[in-house]
Formats: sequence, structure tokens, C-alpha cells
Amino acid sequence: MQDAQCLIIGAGPAGLSAAIYTARAGMRTLVLGSDPKIAGDYDIDNYFGFEDTISGRDLMARGRLQAQRFGAEIRQEKVLGVHHGDNGRFHVKTDQGEYDACAVILATGAARNRPKIKGLADYEGKGVSYCVSCDGFFHRGKPVMVAGEGLFAANQALELLAYTPDVRICTLGKPSAIPPEYGERLARAGIEVIEAAVESLEGDPGLTAVRLADGRRIEISGLFIAMGEASSTDFAYTLGVARSGIFLETDRDMKTNIEGVFAAGDCTGGFLQIAVAVGEGALAGRSAIAWLKSSCPGGGKR
Repeated sequence: MQDAQCLIIGAGPAGLSAAIYTARAGMRTLVLGSDPKIAGDYDIDNYFGFEDTISGRDLMARGRLQAQRFGAEIRQEKVLGVHHGDNGRFHVKTDQGEYDACAVILATGAARNRPKIKGLADYEGKGVSYCVSCDGFFHRGKPVMVAGEGLFAANQALELLAYTPDVRICTLGKPSAIPPEYGERLARAGIEVIEAAVESLEGDPGLTAVRLADGRRIEISGLFIAMGEASSTDFAYTLGVARSGIFLETDRDMKTNIEGVFAAGDCTGGFLQIAVAVGEGALAGRSAIAWLKSSCPGGGKR
């Protein structure tokens, strides 16, 4: 188990901007996340201070170097889950390790993969869920299914074993992208991976079955959505962070309703621009610094 005072999820403009502030203030800062979408052949010509067009790749590289210059540690790891830990801290699990942190800044962007399944919205809260730790309890000993094709889905399926031994994964017609080591864990646990698409959901008033494109009808009590990679919205469900649709709610200082949890960038909605994300990251960093000094054991200092 590794420790950080401020753990930032997301290595884009908002996350790196926050890291610059927290690390510069002497807080032990860890940034977890893959390169954002803009970190490629993406031309940017409306960012303040650059007379000539700069690529997203170059801008992100400069941001990483600046954060590292102040002492921030940046790791390319996929965050699978964030939970409330002991003594008011937070426990973060990735594809490569586990961490404890005093403060968390969510800055993963606004991506939310929602499958196109007929009648899905009608069953949300009636069997369809986006949070295992929130709703797994209601399906104890009952058959459940996870919808998703990758590592996030595999991790959610394994977490569901704490509530029921009857777990399946459905990739919704996509090829499985589950890493081999996780595939082995699923096989040992008896978790079937189904690559057929889901045509429809059944049940009244709540979910009782899914009908697949290959003709099968599988009885389930719950369907947990875990497509692509985990997002700020997924973490918000687990932590109890207030949301407005797919966006996280914050005050003007980027504080969420949960003490020690902050959010910045596209995941908060508004004007989805790099300049805004950088500004919100700075605000979130400042707020995290103040919170760490007052609430984290040792004052949050290195």
C-alpha cells in the first residue's frame, strides 16, 4: 500500500494544473491517469500565451514536466475504483496497485459510456446500476451481469463476488479487451464472459432478465454498467458525490459535497475548453491545499 496526501485522478489539463499547485505548496502529490485525448496530433491555437499553434502532445508534455519539476509523481495507471477508507482517508485501486490518500481531485474528463440497450433508462434504479459498492448489497445471492468489455468491467465483476457467486460479464457485442491476467481470475471464479449484444431488458416493475442477440434469455436481478474505463461519474457514485446528469457538482472553489474530494475540468460541465480546465485545476489545487493543511494528519506536508 502506498500513500499520498493529494491523489489526482486524471493527467489532462485540469489534473496537471492542480498537481502544479499542490506539489509547489509542498504536498505529496500523485497523479494517476493515461494521456488525455488532446495529447496527440491535436492543434491548439486559442490557448493564452502561444502566438503559434501548439499540438496537444506538446502542451501536455510541458504540463507534465512542470508538475514534475515541483515534485509531483505522475504514473500511467488505470484507476478502477475509489472508496472511503479509514480515518476519513480514501482508498484508490488501479490496475497496478493500491493507494491511500487524504484528498482526491477528480479530473478524468466528461466521458461516460452508456450502452444503447432498449429500455435501459426505464430500469435505472430498478435493477440497472452504475455502482457495485452502492447497489451490490441489494443483489445478495442473486444472478447479476456486468455490461462492459474491458478491465473496468472485469474488476466490477470480481467485486460483485462479495455479494453473489452468480456473476456474468456481457461485452455487448464487442470483442473482449480484458487483460489475460484478469481473464484467468474470472475463469477461476467461474465468471462467464459473453460477447453477444443485449437486445432488450425484461421485467415488471424491476429487471428480471436480459435477452441477447444470440437468442438466449438470461435471468438476472441486476445489470451493472461498466463500459470502457472508469470515469469521474463512476467514482462519484461510489463516494456519494452529488451529480447533475453526467457532471459533478462543485462550488466556486471546486469543492464537492464530500469533504476532501474536489473536481475540476470537463467532468464538472460548463465551457469544455482547455483554458477553463486549467483554471479549475488551479482552484481545485488551492482548495485541496487548504483542506490538507487543516484536516490531514501532519498538516499535509512532505
